[in-house]
Amino acid sequence: MRPTSLRVLAALAASQGMSMRRWDFVAAHLQGELQEREVVYCHAPPGYSTYGADGRPRVCRVEKPVYGMAQAGRRWQRSLFPWLRDWGFKQCDSDPCVFVAQRDIQGVTQRIILGCYVDDLFTIYTHDGGGSLYDAFTRDLAQPWNVRDEGPISDLLTSTFPPCPDGVPSSFHA
Repeated sequence: MRPTSLRVLAALAASQGMSMRRWDFVAAHLQGELQEREVVYCHAPPGYSTYGADGRPRVCRVEKPVYGMAQAGRRWQRSLFPWLRDWGFKQCDSDPCVFVAQRDIQGVTQRIILGCYVDDLFTIYTHDGGGSLYDAFTRDLAQPWNVRDEGPISDLLTSTFPPCPDGVPSSFHA
C-alpha cells in the first residue's frame, strides 16, 4: 500500500466514523507458495556443511518462500490477493494493495476497506460485532492463515495515529 493510500484511508475513516484496526500475518512470507514449476536454489544455511563429499559447493532447493528471498513477498501477495477477491473484495485500480468490500446485511450497508503492506493488513470498517461483515471476514481470514489482531492502529508507513478508545480516529500525523 502506498503512503498516500494510507493517508486517504485514515482521512476516510475519520470523516465517516469508521473503525480502524491492524492485523498481522504471522510469518507471512512462509505462508506463500512458489509457482508451479518454479525452482529456486540457495546456499546451505548456517550450521550445515557448505561442501559435499566430492568437494563441490552444496546448494539447497527451496520448497517454500522464506524471509530474505527476493520472491517471498510477491509469492505471499499471490496467495492473499486471490483469496480476498474470491471473498468479495474489489481491488482498486489506483493502488493494487487496497481492497473494498460492501454488502447489505439486514438492510444496512456495511463496508470494509483493506490496505495491505508487507505482512500487515490495515482495516477500516463501518460495523463490527456478531453478524457483521467485519466479523464474518475476520473469522474467515483466520481459517487459511495464522493472523493476529493487533488492535487499533497506532502507526504504519511513517504515519502515527493517536490512541482512540473506540477505534475511530480523530486525527493522524504523517
